[in-house]
Amino acid sequence: MLLNKKILLGITGSIAAYKAALLVRLLVKAGAEVRVIMTTAAADFISPLTMSTLSKNPVLTGLYENDSWANHVMLGRWADLMVIAPLSCNTLSKMASGGCDNLLMAVYLSAACPVVVAPAMDEDMWKHPSTKNNLDRICSFGNSIIPVNTGELASGLNGEGRMAEPDEILAYIEKSFLSRGELSGKKALVSAGPTYEPIDPVRFVGNHSSGKMGVAIARELAQRGADVTLVLGPVNIPFDLTGLTVERVQTAKEMFDACTRSFPGTDITVMAAAVADYTPAEVAGEKIKKKEDQWSLSFSKTTDILQSLGGKKKDGQVLVGFALETNNEKVNALGKLKAKNADIIVLNSLQDKGAGFGQDTNKISIFDKKGGELQFDLKSKSAVAKDIVDAIIRYNQHG
Repeated sequence: MLLNKKILLGITGSIAAYKAALLVRLLVKAGAEVRVIMTTAAADFISPLTMSTLSKNPVLTGLYENDSWANHVMLGRWADLMVIAPLSCNTLSKMASGGCDNLLMAVYLSAACPVVVAPAMDEDMWKHPSTKNNLDRICSFGNSIIPVNTGELASGLNGEGRMAEPDEILAYIEKSFLSRGELSGKKALVSAGPTYEPIDPVRFVGNHSSGKMGVAIARELAQRGADVTLVLGPVNIPFDLTGLTVERVQTAKEMFDACTRSFPGTDITVMAAAVADYTPAEVAGEKIKKKEDQWSLSFSKTTDILQSLGGKKKDGQVLVGFALETNNEKVNALGKLKAKNADIIVLNSLQDKGAGFGQDTNKISIFDKKGGELQFDLKSKSAVAKDIVDAIIRYNQHG
């Protein structure tokens, strides 16, 4: 699986650094070529000599060593995969903010390969809001996070924050190489974000969708090798959209037109956008002045994009829709699956804490027209995107 793969291992200042020795042994045994970069703090926990002996390569710790320059750009381009394990709270903060005060961060910022991190910290640090925000931010950059374990911590407490064990990290890495490229040659279409329906030149009717879920799905499809077109509504988050073909839209009509144009040539279509069901029947050419105590608007129904695409779907195309429900969730989701001629419906319930618009997490259930049903716990939206793409691939394989 990892034969001749080039893996760059970054080790930061955490007591879990001792596990990096076994991780290097496992990677080398699996056939990978491993190079190690250590921060100054990491060397307080494990010897560079140990890591160089196990990796069979010199360990790099600084930008300048022995009157020579460590070429961080070439290191970032050399690797097939960069792994940071353990990832300390301090280095996580630097990754999130773009800090660059050591060789590891310089290589990270120069990396042209996927980056996987295995966090390690005490439970209070792990659960701090700033840590959560930093994890969400590096996820939005396209990095992957290996979940932490629960157990005894360096503080003596028992809780979340333990770095994943070396064999778990190896399994994660092997899976990432196995899945990467499995959608090569496939074309995918994803819609994301809200739509804004104009009332006049300054006002609109919209919703609270952030676009995070749809963008995460688009990124995951692209990372699996698909050629992805993302139709993105008006969002305020500065997403990293590298590797995606992006078409920006504002209204439900514009989203319908963009999706209809791209759909015939796609293999996988995921309609994750929160499209307005209604739009003002008339749009004023000038700002409407505040005159009356009461004001009413007349609305017209928008075209149902998912249903329209479902009516045009051909054999071999997989169409995925979303159902955001507040009651009778499963019944309504299954009804939508059938009525829209979709292949898969992803159910969100607004009754679930941490799910819904504007959240960095989501809790979903997945139903398909073959009778399949999958339930998932609350996860980050990047992890949810992996679950959804996995479900699409399994559905295709058992077509």
